[in-house]
Amino acid sequence: MQLLPIRLRPRQDLREALAAILSEHGVGAAFVLSGIGSLSEARIRYAGAGEAGLLRGDLEILTLSGSIAPDGVHLHMTVSDAQGKVIGGHVAPGCTVRTTAEILLALLPDYRFSRAPDPQSGWDELVVRRL
Repeated sequence: MQLLPIRLRPRQDLREALAAILSEHGVGAAFVLSGIGSLSEARIRYAGAGEAGLLRGDLEILTLSGSIAPDGVHLHMTVSDAQGKVIGGHVAPGCTVRTTAEILLALLPDYRFSRAPDPQSGWDELVVRRL
């Protein structure tokens, strides 16, 4: 395992930036161990919902974790708004960094992650392969 601390900058898309990390570092698997920062927009899919909800405004990332595969990013986060209301769920495309996002990744060069349909869950789920 190789630890990689990164900082995302204003206006970067959180998911897009994390998805690009694997190819930039020549690995096929990573986990997000921790993440904090701020967003101006967050798209979060809540448990059991078919589509993501949109939050706008000054949002603080309280937690961020998940897995990164070449064919998919699976992230969960909690955010708070300017009144301290906390909400969380599945990170959908369209989360825009407001001032910063400080993230600690664990790159796993001995593994390859992929996503494949799972008949039990009905979703594309993580497949772990050791190289």
